[in-house]
Amino acid sequence: MEAGKEMQRVLAKRQVLLFFVLLGIAQAGSTLRRYSVEEEAENGFLVANLLKDLGLEVEEFAARGPRVISKGKKLNLEFKRQTGDLLLREKLDREELCGPAEPCVVPFQVLLENPLQIFQAELQIRDINDHSPVFLDREIILKISEITAPGTTFLIECAQDLDVGSNSLQTYRISPNFYFHLKLQDSPDGTVLPQLVLDKVLDREDRSEIRLILTALDGGNPPRSGTAQVVIEVLDVNDNAPAFSKLRYEVQVPENSPVGSQVATVSARDLDIGDNGRIAYALSQASEDIRKTFRMNATSGEIVLAKTLDFESTQAYTVYVQATDGGGLSGSSVVFVQVMDLNDNPPELILSTLTNQIPENAPETVIAVFSVADPDSGDNGKMVCSIQEELPFLLKPSVENFYTLMTNTALDRETRSQYNITITVSDMGSPRLTTQHTIAVQVSDINDNAPAFTQSSYTLSVRENNSPALHIGTIRATDSDSGSNAHITYSLLPPNDQQLALDSLISINADNGQLFALRALDYEALQSFEFHVAATDQGSPALSSQALVRVLVLDDNDNAPFVLYPLQNASAPCTELLPRAAEPGYLVTKVVAVDRDSGQNAWLSFQLFKATEPGLFSVWAHNGEVRTTRLLSERDAPKHRLLLLVRDNGDPQRSASVTLHVLVVDGFSQPYLPLPEVMGNPTQDEDELTLYLVIALASVSSLFLLSVLLFVGVRLCRRTRATSLGGCSIPEGHFSGHLVDVSGAGTLSQSYQYEVCLSGDAGTTDFKFLKPVVPSFLLQSAERENDTNSSYRNSFEFS
Repeated sequence: MEAGKEMQRVLAKRQVLLFFVLLGIAQAGSTLRRYSVEEEAENGFLVANLLKDLGLEVEEFAARGPRVISKGKKLNLEFKRQTGDLLLREKLDREELCGPAEPCVVPFQVLLENPLQIFQAELQIRDINDHSPVFLDREIILKISEITAPGTTFLIECAQDLDVGSNSLQTYRISPNFYFHLKLQDSPDGTVLPQLVLDKVLDREDRSEIRLILTALDGGNPPRSGTAQVVIEVLDVNDNAPAFSKLRYEVQVPENSPVGSQVATVSARDLDIGDNGRIAYALSQASEDIRKTFRMNATSGEIVLAKTLDFESTQAYTVYVQATDGGGLSGSSVVFVQVMDLNDNPPELILSTLTNQIPENAPETVIAVFSVADPDSGDNGKMVCSIQEELPFLLKPSVENFYTLMTNTALDRETRSQYNITITVSDMGSPRLTTQHTIAVQVSDINDNAPAFTQSSYTLSVRENNSPALHIGTIRATDSDSGSNAHITYSLLPPNDQQLALDSLISINADNGQLFALRALDYEALQSFEFHVAATDQGSPALSSQALVRVLVLDDNDNAPFVLYPLQNASAPCTELLPRAAEPGYLVTKVVAVDRDSGQNAWLSFQLFKATEPGLFSVWAHNGEVRTTRLLSERDAPKHRLLLLVRDNGDPQRSASVTLHVLVVDGFSQPYLPLPEVMGNPTQDEDELTLYLVIALASVSSLFLLSVLLFVGVRLCRRTRATSLGGCSIPEGHFSGHLVDVSGAGTLSQSYQYEVCLSGDAGTTDFKFLKPVVPSFLLQSAERENDTNSSYRNSFEFS
C-alpha cells in the first residue's frame, strides 16, 4: 500500500512537470529577443546578460541547466551559469556567416532543462571595416577610337568589397588627366559602377596610349582603398559599336546541372565590316564568384557552367556581358540566372537534449528535444517527422520545427527494458529524402514487484538427533526487479505459537535462504513445527512476501522398549503363581511394554531368552503373553526364573530385558484351562465351564471343611499337651505377602483369598494360608479359638 502511495506522488509530480514543460514551450514561441555584437570581437566578449529577459534568478538559472542551440550556421556561444552572461567562445566573421546579406542575423535558441523551456533569440553581427576594395583585374584595358566624340561614356571594371553598409565600397577616383573624368552610376543591385567620360577628342597620332590610376574607396573610418591601372589604347576610326539583341536575358538553371552545361547564349551585331565588325564577348563587372561559376565563349557568346550550382548557397546570379568589336567599340547586356531548387538535401535532425534512461511506471516523461531543418525550398523544404507506431512513445511538435519525444504510457521494465526509437524525418520533395536517427532508451527499474517464493509452502524433514547447524533445506524467492530492488534477504518471522522457541531451533541464511537446525531435535518431544519466512528486497520502500515452512522431525530408533509390567525396579520381585495342574497353554502372565519411538521403531516383539526349565514356557512374540507349553510334572522345580527380551523393529534394533519369577503352587484346585486357539460351540463351553466351577467350588469347600476340622483337632491336641506337657511351641517368622487372584484363566476364584508370605532368602520360600473367607458363623468360631491360640503357621520349603 505504501508503494502505491509513493507511486501516485511520483506520477503527480511528473504531471505537474509536464504542465510546466508545455507551458514553457508555448511561451517560448511568443518571445523573440535580438542581441548584437561586432564581428571580430575577442573570445570571451560579453554578448548580453539573459537573467532579466528570462525572468530568472541566478540560483534558478544555474539549476535549470541552460544551453545554447544554433542550427544551420553555428554560433559558438556559452553561458556563465554563475552570472547568466552570454559570452563568445571564438571570433565571429560576418562575411563568413552571412556573405553580402545585410543585416547579418543568426537565430539561436536558449534551452532550459528541468523544466523544459525554449527561448528564441537572434544575434546580429555588426560589420566592421576589415576589408579593402579589391579590383579583380589589376590592369583594365580600354580601346577607344580616335574619332569618338567627347561625352562618350565607357564602363570599366568595378572593385569588390566584402564589407557591407557604410563600410562597403562607396566611390571611385581617377588620377588627374586632360582626357577623361569619372562618372558613377548606381546599378540595379545597389553597387556603384564607374564610367569614364571622354572630355577631349583623342588623336592617335598625338598619343596612342593613356594610363590612368582608378582608386576605389569604401565608407569606413578611416576609409580603405584599392587601385587598378586603366590603360586606354587609341584606335583608328570605328563608327559602329556592337549592339545586343536583348539588353536583359533571364534564364533558369537547375542546381544539379553538370559542369560545362550551357546556361545562356548572348548575341550582338556590329554593322561595321572587317575587324571593326568582328565581335568578341567577355564577362564584364564580374565578381570572383561569378568568374569561378561561369565561363564565356568569346566567339559564340555562349555562357557555360564552370562549377556546380547550389541553390542553398546562391539563388540567383547577375552576369554582365560585354561585346567588343575590333575597333574597340563595345556594347553591354546583363544575364539574370535563376537557380532552380532541387530536392538534393536530406532533412537534418539536431538533438538539443536527450535522456537515455527513464524510470518505469512514469508516463509522459520527456526523453528528447530536437529540431529538424531542410535547406531546400518550397515542398522540398517541408518536413514530416514520425516514429514507430508500435512503441509507447509520442512526438509532440513545438515551435520553429522543434519536437518533443515523450512516453505515451507508463513503461514496465519487467516486460521490456530497452527501446530503440527510430526518428524518421522526410521532406515533401520528389523524390522524397529521408533522415533517420535511432535513440536507445533504457527503462530503469523501480521497486514495483515484491519477491515471490517458488512455492507457497515448503515441507522439510529432518531426522531427530541431528548434528547442530545441520542444513535441512533451502527456500527460494525471486524478484523480477533489478539491482538492489531485486536483492532479497530472508528472515524468520515470530511464530504464532508463543511457546515455540523458534530462535533456538532454526536459523536462516539471510542471503541464500538456507535453513539450519541449531540443535539436535527430539522426535519424542517435538514431532513437527511450522513457521513463516519473509523475503524482503532492498528497494525503497522495501517490498516483502511470506511463505509457510513446515518441518517434520523424523523418528530415529533412539529409545529402547520400556517394560510397564512387571515393574523391574520394585523393592521385591514380582512372583507369578502357576498351579501345578495347569494345562498346556496356561496364561502365566503378560508382559506389557511400550516404546516412545514411532512407526516400525515402536513395533515390539517378545522372545524368551533364558529359562530355568527350557521348554516349559513360551512367549507369544506379538503380545508378550507367557504361557505353558506342557503339563507340569513332579520333577519340575517349584520356582522358575524366566529372562525375556523385548525388541523393537528399528535399525539399529534396541531391546530391553525383563525377569519373571514363577512359583509353582501345589494343592490348588485345577480348573479347566482351555487353549486360546481351541474354538468350540459357545453354549457348550459355557455349560462345561459352569460344571467345572461347581466341581471346583465343592472341592474347595470340602478342602476348607477338612482344614477347619484339622485346625480344631490341632487345638484340642495342643490344649491336651499344654495340660500334660506344659504346652507345645511352633516356630514363628515374619512373612511379607500379597494377594493373588486366581481365576478361570489360571488364577483362584475370587470367593477364596489367601495371604501368601514369601521369605526374602533365595533358598526357601514360606507359603502360608491365612484368613480364609468363610461363612460368618465359621469365621466367628475361628475368632473365638484364636483367642486361645493366636496363630497357626505352616511352613513349606521349596528347593
